[in-house]
Amino acid sequence: MVDVVLENVTKTFAGHAALDNLSLTIPGGSFVVLLGPTGAGKTTTLRMVSGLDKPDSGDIFFAGRSVRDLTPAERNVAMVFQQYSLYPHLTVRQNLEFPLKSPLLRTSKADIDRKVNSIAEMLQISHKLDNKATNLSGGEMQRVSIGRALVRNPQIYLMDEPLSSLDAKLRADLRIELKSIQANSGATLLYVTHDQIEAMTMATHIGVLHEGRLVQFGSPREIYERPVSLYTATRLGQPRINVLAADTFPGSPPGAVNIGLRPEHITQGEGQEALVKRVEHLGDQTRLHLVFKKNDIVTVTNAHTRLKSGDIVKIQPDKPLYFDADGMRLG
Repeated sequence: MVDVVLENVTKTFAGHAALDNLSLTIPGGSFVVLLGPTGAGKTTTLRMVSGLDKPDSGDIFFAGRSVRDLTPAERNVAMVFQQYSLYPHLTVRQNLEFPLKSPLLRTSKADIDRKVNSIAEMLQISHKLDNKATNLSGGEMQRVSIGRALVRNPQIYLMDEPLSSLDAKLRADLRIELKSIQANSGATLLYVTHDQIEAMTMATHIGVLHEGRLVQFGSPREIYERPVSLYTATRLGQPRINVLAADTFPGSPPGAVNIGLRPEHITQGEGQEALVKRVEHLGDQTRLHLVFKKNDIVTVTNAHTRLKSGDIVKIQPDKPLYFDADGMRLG
C-alpha cells in the first residue's frame, strides 16, 4: 500500500489551466473517486499520477519519493481506460498474460498461470480464456481490460470511467466486484467517473474537483451530508438536491441566500401547501414532483402512496443546508 501525494501541481494546455495548484493525498489502501463536470481536471489528474503527462510545476510522490521524472513503467502503475485496450489478435489468456511477461517483472510461467486463472475466475471469464478478444461482447472485453490491470501488483491502479460504456446490469455487477477486489487486496485505487452511484457505492474517499482545484475531500457520507459549498452539494445525490431561495421557508439564518434540501429531507403532513405535479413510482420508493411557491422540487415518499397528480400536500424542511452569497455552506 502506497500513499500518493500531489503537491501544488499545475498543468496548462493552450493557455488554460487544467490543474491549478492542485494538492491531493491518496491514502495507501484507499479507493479514491474523483468527481466533477467535464473540464474539472479529473482525467488530467489521473494522467499526472500515471506519468503520461508531466506537471508544469509541482511534484508527485509515491511513498514519499518523487516520481515527477519517472516514466509510467518506472512508476509501476496499472491503468484501465473507458475504451477497451486489448490486443485483438490475441486470446483472452494472452491478453491477461501480456503485462506479466515484461522483462522488468521476471514472473515465472507458474506464477503467470496462477494469476491469470485466479483473475479470470474472479471476473467470471474463465470459460473465455481461449477466445480471441474480437469474439467477446463489450462487457466481456471490459472485464478482460480490467483483468489485465488486476493481474499485476502495481503501486496504484488508475481507472478512467471503465464502466461507462457498459449496460446498467453489468455496471452494477462490476461495481460490486471492483469494490470487493480493492477491499480484499488492500490495493490503492484512483478512479474517475461522472456516475454518482459509482462514487457513493465504491469510494472510501471522494475528491470533488472544480476548474482544476480540489474543493472537498472526504468520505462519501461526509460530502453528501456536510458539503462545504453548494457546488459540492450538487455533485452527489440522485435526484439532485433542491436549491431554493433561503426565505422560501421561515427560519433561515443570517447571511443565508439559498437553502438546499435533499429529497429525503422534505417531510410531509405538516407545513405549507405544495401541488403534486407528477408521481414517479420506482418500486422501492416513490418520487413526488411538486410545485411549491412556483418552484419545482422533488421529494420521496412511501412506495405505496396513493397520491396523484393534482393533489395537495403539506411539506416542511428537515435537516436543511444553508448557503451564503458565495455558495459556501453556513454552519
